[in-house]
Amino acid sequence: MPVSTKPSLSDRFDQKVFDAIYSRALVYNTCWEDPAVDRMVLNIAPEDRILVITSAGCNVLDYALVGPAEIHAVDANPRQNALLELKLAGIRHLEYEDFFAAFGHGHHPRFEALYRRTLRADLSPFARGFWDKRIRWFGNPRGSFYFHGLSGIVAKGFHTYLRMRPRLAASIAELFETRSLDDQRHVYETRVQPLIWSPTINWTLSRQLTMSMLGVPHPQRKEVQDQHERGVAGFVRESIDYVFGQLPVWTNYFWAVYVRGRYTQDCCPEYLKPDNFSALKAGLADCIQLHTATVSELLTTTEQRFSKYVLLDHMDWMSSYAPEALTEEWRLVLKRARADARIIFRSAHAAPAYLQDLELGAGHGRLRDCLRFHPDLSARMQPLDRVHTYAGFHIADVAV
Repeated sequence: MPVSTKPSLSDRFDQKVFDAIYSRALVYNTCWEDPAVDRMVLNIAPEDRILVITSAGCNVLDYALVGPAEIHAVDANPRQNALLELKLAGIRHLEYEDFFAAFGHGHHPRFEALYRRTLRADLSPFARGFWDKRIRWFGNPRGSFYFHGLSGIVAKGFHTYLRMRPRLAASIAELFETRSLDDQRHVYETRVQPLIWSPTINWTLSRQLTMSMLGVPHPQRKEVQDQHERGVAGFVRESIDYVFGQLPVWTNYFWAVYVRGRYTQDCCPEYLKPDNFSALKAGLADCIQLHTATVSELLTTTEQRFSKYVLLDHMDWMSSYAPEALTEEWRLVLKRARADARIIFRSAHAAPAYLQDLELGAGHGRLRDCLRFHPDLSARMQPLDRVHTYAGFHIADVAV
């Protein structure tokens, strides 16, 4: 079993705050993992059956475009599944222009009417009740859907901060208009970088409340602190320096939506592009099945064999707070895995301790012995990740 450190009083308080926030809110209004990197390592094929944690559903729709047999989207937070339900209903019933206005621009002046007339009846009871109270998130002409949910509140706070610093706002706007790495690097290093790393930003990034709003529980924050001498703010700065110094900003829709509050048709997730929207509407989205449950709960109640797992980063906090549940989850993942299954997940640490320590119990042995990891492939893929906020990207096959 993984070794867990006894949490301090401060740790327990931070976790209670995170649990209270997570249990009552939509946390993610967009996915914060790069599906282009995922696709390169997953090699999704028509016979694949994929289990993926839902998050905001963007990447579920991205994988569906490749045409696997089934995608099982699972999330313990029913609000995350409610968001994917709304997107799927929109794909089935809306024209592209209406769909992009809502989920691309984050603002559609008539979306509430469309919802009540066309989409609402297609939702589950929970999703219907959730959106009945929140569909106006899409209707504010001065706002955006992407300023709602917990991570959206952080984005809105950054926009408010930029209004108070017009020189920085102008520099960031110029950065996102560049179309070459040389120009982009020049604008970032000479105009953005000298202004953005203020004491206010550093202090804000170092607060656990900020991390909780972004869906980062304090065990993950501590993982970052333990491996970076300048703490969370230093790690975030290093990541942003890399993103805007080494990766083309004009395709980086992850950071663009948080800076602009909207996508553009030239810089958006794949599911928001016209041809891909049409392909999803024509049937590719039909492979998606939603489950409001933990990963273990789903795996306990299905006889399905999965060939691909996309487990995001949730095991970081489980290793600290629920080591027995983490052990049970890995047992079930392996039990329901096809012999050729591939598993990908992310971590706040490049080498999380639980991967070395976790014992699966009698008849199973160590987790490390049940998986064949690909550190060289991970090292090649990590620099391509347009988000770049995870220290670890892990790729493993079931050992045969």
